[in-house]
Amino acid sequence: MKYAFVIGSNAFVVPRNRINYGEAGHENEFLRINSVYHDLPNAETSSLNIDLDIRDVNGTQVTILANTLKAGAPYTLKKERDSIWILKPDGSILIQVHQLDDESAMALEHNIAAELEVNTPVAVIRLTGEFMAGELHIRAENEKLFINDNGYANSVLVGVNELRFSSEGVVL
Repeated sequence: MKYAFVIGSNAFVVPRNRINYGEAGHENEFLRINSVYHDLPNAETSSLNIDLDIRDVNGTQVTILANTLKAGAPYTLKKERDSIWILKPDGSILIQVHQLDDESAMALEHNIAAELEVNTPVAVIRLTGEFMAGELHIRAENEKLFINDNGYANSVLVGVNELRFSSEGVVL
């Protein structure tokens, strides 16, 4: 099964349900998709379910296991069937993990929609926010993905390995 991660104006289509960070051989997982939302007639109730292990830019640990925020962080978890938000005390977003419906996914830029059509991922997951994964400062905006000071825009990468962010950038 393939998953597509849309981050900024970039899409990464990979065979695994997670995003790692670190250098080869010393990788850690910061996002895992445990299950996705299915909007099918007669389907049992389903929802996007994730595990998340990040820090805010001030170093506060934020851990979610099966859509449950571990105690201790000053954040609020907001859930819908297809979206998970971690909200700061002021109500702004630390991170959002959102599963796009088919119509929204196919309305993305032509180069992304074409790869989604060819690769048929089980889910298209959009990530937005600003956070730390290990020593990497990740900023996912509408138009760009920044990993430390490296910016990525308007790309579609299809890989046979897991998606990994490292000091060198994006590795598939």
